[in-house]
Amino acid sequence: MSNVITVGVVAYDPKVVTIWEGIKEYFSANSIATDFVLFSNYDAQVDALLNGWIDIAWNTNLAYVKVYRHTGGKCGVLAMRDTDVGFTTKIIAGTGTGIKDIAGLKGKRMAFGSRDSGQAAILPAYFLKQNGIDPEKDLTLIRFDLDVGKHGDTGTSEVEVLNAVANGEAHAGAIGDQFWARALSENLADSSKVRAVWTSPGYCHCNFTVRTKDDEQRFARWTDILLGMDYNKPADRKIMDMEGLKRWIRPQMDGYRVLFEAVDDVHPTTYPHQIHDY
Repeated sequence: MSNVITVGVVAYDPKVVTIWEGIKEYFSANSIATDFVLFSNYDAQVDALLNGWIDIAWNTNLAYVKVYRHTGGKCGVLAMRDTDVGFTTKIIAGTGTGIKDIAGLKGKRMAFGSRDSGQAAILPAYFLKQNGIDPEKDLTLIRFDLDVGKHGDTGTSEVEVLNAVANGEAHAGAIGDQFWARALSENLADSSKVRAVWTSPGYCHCNFTVRTKDDEQRFARWTDILLGMDYNKPADRKIMDMEGLKRWIRPQMDGYRVLFEAVDDVHPTTYPHQIHDY
């Protein structure tokens, strides 16, 4: 058996290689041999974890749900980013639409992101239903199923949602709060045309998933070293900035409950891959 701990990561962007070369060097400097395996999509990564081809998977929340379901809840979680806690979905609307809140969406054209994006498709559909709006009956849906398999990591579909609302193709749309914050800070969103009208309850995003609860102890030292990455150290900060965090933290599992509920609630004709696979 190899002493190298292998971590699966999905290559949603070229910077993923740079990030993980840095993380690999960080672990090496702390005397833990670690390597990473790139995957083109989360289904392949989840299968690799379940089959024991990798030790740890750097999963989206939806990929975690899949592992949990396939293991009957016996999988474990090692850590997550501070920014993986308190994720929210934003409903944005055109300023000329008269939409001021979630109730104003009924009868309107609404854009969703990729069908396997938790923040831009699955959870928005669930939250709307929780607020008395059936997306299939009460809205005219516009879907941007781009980069399917990467669970919305590329952000491409959210760009299209924002553009659709800005140009009037859609009255409103669903995007993640982090993309919305970036759109505002980088002037990608024209506040004279688009505004946020609703924010969802919080939920959790990515985590390091392992096959069994026993693996949490097996990789306890690996986890401790990861948690020791220090944003105040320039070398560590470079990695952490690219990965979008200031601190690695212990798992906060309550934040995944809403996605389990959303996946169970999604209509099979809308998200057949999620319903059958997750």
